[in-house]
Amino acid sequence: MFRRRESVPFSFVAEADRFRSNVTPPPRQRASHSQLAARSLVGLTLIAGFAGSLLSGLPALDTDRTPSHGQTSEASRHR
Repeated sequence: MFRRRESVPFSFVAEADRFRSNVTPPPRQRASHSQLAARSLVGLTLIAGFAGSLLSGLPALDTDRTPSHGQTSEASRHR
């Protein structure tokens, strides 16, 4: 009799590690030229979007600039 190391509530789970299929899956179809072109175009569009958002956000990340139009608070003016 086959004895398991741990108890399994369902018998199909206990038999799952012993099951081997003799049916091979069909081979994957290769992508056509138009599918490859569409995938690369989508990828390039995403990369260009990320690069554009990074370039447009760089001025906001610059820490060396001083405020040009006097953005000081009332508390700092009366010190």
